[in-house]
Amino acid sequence: MKSTSLNLALLQFPLAWESPEDNICFFEKKITEAHSQNPQVDLWVLPEMWSTGFSMNLVKNARIIGAISLSFMIDMASKTQCAVAGSTVFEEDSKVFNRFFFVFPDGTYESYDKRHTFSLAGESEVYQKGNTHTIIQFKGFKIFPQVCYDLRFPSWSRNTHDYDLLLYVANWPSPRIYAWDTLLKARAIENMTYCVGVNRLGTDPNGHEYPGHSASYDCFGKELFFSKKEGVHLISLNKTPLDVARDNFPFLKDRDSFNLIGQDKGLFKFPIGPNL
Repeated sequence: MKSTSLNLALLQFPLAWESPEDNICFFEKKITEAHSQNPQVDLWVLPEMWSTGFSMNLVKNARIIGAISLSFMIDMASKTQCAVAGSTVFEEDSKVFNRFFFVFPDGTYESYDKRHTFSLAGESEVYQKGNTHTIIQFKGFKIFPQVCYDLRFPSWSRNTHDYDLLLYVANWPSPRIYAWDTLLKARAIENMTYCVGVNRLGTDPNGHEYPGHSASYDCFGKELFFSKKEGVHLISLNKTPLDVARDNFPFLKDRDSFNLIGQDKGLFKFPIGPNL
C-alpha cells in the first residue's frame, strides 16, 4: 500500500484586533520564515477570523476585509507553493459570512461557510449561516473543514463522506477549553478520522482569553500533537495507518441512517445517511 503523507503547519498566535493590515504583515513574516526552514510543508492553517479576531463589528468593511484577506492567502499559496487555509469575514451578494477558505498552490480555492454561528456572542445576528458541506481533495486526503462552534454539533460533522481529515479552525476561549479538548478527540473517534484543531492565543478587547490547545488526534483518539505555545507547529499525517485502521475496524459501516431536517427541501448539499 502506497504511503501518502500530508504535512501541516499550524499557526498558533495572538491576533491584532480588527486590524487586517497588522495581521497580514505578521503572518506574511511568520509563513515566509517558516517556509525557508521547512520547505516540506504542504498546508498552512490559520485560525478562525485570522485577519481580525472574532469581532461582530466588521459588517461595514466586510467586503474590503474579505477581499484583502483572500488575496493574501492566494499570494502566500503562490509564493510558498503550499495550500493555505483559515476563515475570514467575507461578503457575497450583500450577505456577510464567516467563511473558511482553502487556497490551493495554483491560486484556485474552495470555501465553506460556518454553519453554526455562535449565538451567545451575537454572531448569528451578524453573519449568515452556511448550509452546505465542503469536501476538499488535496495530496491524497479528503479534508472536511469546520469552524469553531461547529465542533459542538456532531450530526453536522458525521462522516458519511468518507473524509480522512476533519479540520477545525477556531477562536475558542479559556473558560470552555476543556470542551474543545474533549470534543476534538470525540470527533476523531466517532468519525474514524484524523482530527486537527487550530486555535488562537492572546486576549481581545472583550476580555476573552484564548489559550491555544491546537491539537491533532488519530482515528482512535490518540493524541498526535498538542500545544499551548506560540509558534508555527508542524505535524505530519500519514493516510496509510488510517486506511488500515478502517479496514480492520469498519465501524462506520454500522452507523445509523437518518436525515437532517431540511434535507428534503434541498438545504443541504450532501445526504446524511450511510448510503451516498
